[in-house]
Formats: sequence, structure tokens, C-alpha cells
Amino acid sequence: MKSKLTKVSLVAAIAAASFGMSQAQAAEYTFSFAHVLIEETPNGQAALRFKEEVEEKSEGRIQINVLPAAQVGGDVEIIEQIQMGLVDIGIPPTATLGNFEPRMQILDLPFLIADYDTMVSTLDGEVGREILDTLSGHNMYGVNFWGAGFRHMTNNIRPLHGPEDLDAIRMRTMQAPIIISTYQNFGANATAMAFTEVYNGLQQGVVSGQENPLANIYTMRFHEVQDYLSLTNHAYHAYAAVINQDSWDSLPEDLQAVMLEAFDNGRTASRELTLQDEETILAAIQDEIAINEITPEAREAFIEASMPVHEEYESVVTTELLHKVYDAVGIEY
Repeated sequence: MKSKLTKVSLVAAIAAASFGMSQAQAAEYTFSFAHVLIEETPNGQAALRFKEEVEEKSEGRIQINVLPAAQVGGDVEIIEQIQMGLVDIGIPPTATLGNFEPRMQILDLPFLIADYDTMVSTLDGEVGREILDTLSGHNMYGVNFWGAGFRHMTNNIRPLHGPEDLDAIRMRTMQAPIIISTYQNFGANATAMAFTEVYNGLQQGVVSGQENPLANIYTMRFHEVQDYLSLTNHAYHAYAAVINQDSWDSLPEDLQAVMLEAFDNGRTASRELTLQDEETILAAIQDEIAINEITPEAREAFIEASMPVHEEYESVVTTELLHKVYDAVGIEY
């Protein structure tokens, strides 16, 4: 029954997105682009820019129907639908893709990427391409990495000055084993929960804390139901732009080139809009939530507490790939 309802909801959402297009010139290719974010987020805006660019530069040969705000389900459901060809394009988090391709989890190892420049050189370089290519065996073509900034922690119990402050706090995580393991190693009680359920979960006390980039914290109004924001910068929140392999292969080379350029411009927009937003967001919420930064000493403590997670997942992401990423980010091994 659940499967049938999901398919009915999917068909309804795609039909709604297509409403009003019948009188326009029929496109040769019509693709659906589903994600869980509201359109006001940097990546929500980047998805709309992607749509506009593809439709314009393909001269109407490609139509993109954007389905935001989890209209067809959460990230796990969207990935499943992309694999089945029910949805064509998505930007799921790398951690959630790890449920389908274990090696995708590598970028969510805690305290792996130290800063923005390291992120760009790693994700947009050869090792990033190798990570994306792991999706080829799952009927998905990984195009590039969009992003929403570094993740931070919020909670209602205490400010977090080090890993010991997470002791026994019920932290919401994505449905991703590596992130669950991270918080367990920090001493927290990790609880997987869909993104769209987090606000109510925090408000009702089902969980006491969560992690997200500033853009998601602000647009989802988590700061309204949280007392403390700790700027941990513990992982870069990367979204992998993916497309169903059959949908990708259906395009001639000239239209693939149009899509690739638009995907790259979408990536740039998502990152630039995120950077622009972050300073504004901190100023906007500073009177509503207590904000603290992490000292260099506390960061070292967090890094030390993270190493068991790196060791636990070395065999999962493979030693060879882990060492390539370590070389790219400057970690000695």
C-alpha cells in the first residue's frame, strides 16, 4: 500500500509541475528534478537557475520540472525513484547516497575537510570525479558536487565546547550510518530522522539537537526551537548532483553539453549563494539562539574523537580511496 501511495503521489506531483505547459511547444525531453529543500535555500535557488539555463540554452528541446520540498518523498525515496527512472535528477546528500553506494560516505567522515578552498580542490578534482563514478553501478550518473556549506551542531541542553559536551544528547541525524556512528563516538544518542520531520521533532522533544549547514538551520527555522548553536564546521554538506543513467544516455552529445554546463553553473550558484547567506544568517539569528565558536584546542579534541570513525569506515570506503582523499585534503597517514 505504501508503495502504491508513493507512486500516486509522485505522479500527482509531476503532473502539478507540468500544469500549464500543454500549450507551449512540446519539448523533446522532459526531466523531473526532485529535492527535499524549500526553494528559498541556496540550493533551491540553484535548482531553479539550472532549470532556466537548460531550457533556454537547449532552445526548448529540454524541459525541467523542479519538484522541491520533498514533494515526492525524502532523500532516500528520491534516490530510489531516480534509480527506477520515476525521477530523473536529484541533489541528495552524499551521506544518504552512502546507503546505496558505501564509498559515497567518505566525504562525510568528521573533520575530514578543513576549509572551503580544500573542499573545492578536492570535490572538483580527480578524487571527486572518482567518488562520483562509484554511482555508475547503481543506474545513476554522478555529475558534480553542489553544496550548502559546513555543518554545525545545535541543541537544547548546553553549548558544545568539545566532544564531551555531547554526552547523552539525543541528536537527530540523516539516515546515514556514518553520521550515526560519528555521534555515537561523540557520546550522543543518535536518532535518524527525515529532514522534513526535524522541526517537529525538536519542538516536541523527540530529539534535543541536530546538525545542518546555516542555510538549512535558518530556512527550516530550527533556531526557533533550539537554544544553542555551536559552529563546529565538522563536515562539508555536499550534495551530489545525479541523473538517472538511462535519462542521461538518452540525450545527444550537444544536449549533454548543455546539461553539463548548467550543472556546473548550478554548482557555482549553490556555493556562492551559500557563502553570501551565512554572514547574514548569523546576524539574523544571534538574538534568538546562543552562538559559540570552537577553540583550536576543542577542535583537536573533536578530531581525536573522530579518528575511530575514520578507522571504522576505512574498509567500507576502501583504504585506496581514503588515502587518495587524505592526500587531497592534506591529512598524513
